Amino acid sequence: MRAQAAAVSRERYEGKGAGGRFYGGDTLLLMDELLRRYAGEVKLIYMDPPFLTGEQFAMRARAGAADWKAGKGSLVLPAFSDDMEPDAYYAMMRRVLEGCHSLLREDGMLFLHCDFRASARLRLIMDDIFGEKNLLNEIVWVYHTGGMARRYFSRKHDTILFYRKAGKYDFNIDAVLCPPTEPKQNHMRRHVDPDGRVYRSIRSGGRVYTYYDDDPVPPTDVWDDVSHLQQRDPQRTGYDTQKPLALLTRIVRCASREGELVFDPFAGSGTTLEAAAREGRRFLGVDMCPLVPNILRRRLEGAPWELLREAEMAEDACTVEVRRGVGFYHVALADIPMPWEMLDNWALGYLRGEELRVDTQALRTKKAPELPRELELPVYDGEIGLRLCDVRGKTYYYKLPYEKN
Repeated sequence: MRAQAAAVSRERYEGKGAGGRFYGGDTLLLMDELLRRYAGEVKLIYMDPPFLTGEQFAMRARAGAADWKAGKGSLVLPAFSDDMEPDAYYAMMRRVLEGCHSLLREDGMLFLHCDFRASARLRLIMDDIFGEKNLLNEIVWVYHTGGMARRYFSRKHDTILFYRKAGKYDFNIDAVLCPPTEPKQNHMRRHVDPDGRVYRSIRSGGRVYTYYDDDPVPPTDVWDDVSHLQQRDPQRTGYDTQKPLALLTRIVRCASREGELVFDPFAGSGTTLEAAAREGRRFLGVDMCPLVPNILRRRLEGAPWELLREAEMAEDACTVEVRRGVGFYHVALADIPMPWEMLDNWALGYLRGEELRVDTQALRTKKAPELPRELELPVYDGEIGLRLCDVRGKTYYYKLPYEKN
């Protein structure tokens, strides 16, 4: 059977949890739409924008079963360009930050991730939009990866500017307590309680203050306990500039609560969206890189979410075989518009206008590097839809003209 090309602008996934939405496109161009839908509703914004490096960043994509078994990508694909002129960059960032300020709830917060190249001017822009008094922290994220510099001190930290929108904000430090570090030598007296727990005490102002050595402690504004991702880390998606899940989990936990909305305007590798989904928050993301949806389909597997972008019609032919069983259609791929090893994932569902409700999908993973050529689709009323995605981020949508009677 020859599948017919279909125009799809929205994919909908069922699942458990708070759920969310991802827009494929330019954040600036989508800002009016975001403000129309979400103004004053976002509790937390984390952004990891371009750093003004002048570089071209890539994704190392895994093509076929061999790459997935090896755990590394053989294709180097463009992810995003970070070569804007400084004036254009800061103008873009100002417009994005102004929009983000309007998206935030009155008790909302924003974390802006940057480094030495742009942190000074970005802080001035933030001060102008949010107000100097609303800067809560200049967080230093320390890491130990990378080489050793000879002409200057090695650059081993990023800066995260942490702002509130207004005076009353909902910051939950108890949600991010850390295991205690080795107690420092000090002038407090050391004791052992009847249960064998070590504690220290000090008298001040007529009161005795007690501190247990094994009590969890809140992090300071120097984060040296969250490691940068190593090259072989299983979290790695292949996307340059990916941040560790532990970093975003800390931010999500301290600045939002279950059911509240978390937004990332430069979603990239999807870490913010995964952290939000894991912690029971609603999530919203935007990115223009066509490779991101393939990443999100893996990272958000099992969560309810929507993918929205401009509809495109597939120009290449696709043929399938469809059989009807008891309660299921059995759909097998016969001839697809790409080599089999270039197929990253595929899915079946039901079409409603330009929406595909995905009921079943197959994704290459480390545990399951081979893609099945056949999937089952529960029999419902509606037109059967097929989605094919190649490793380069190109997506093909089709409808199957199958006679259901």
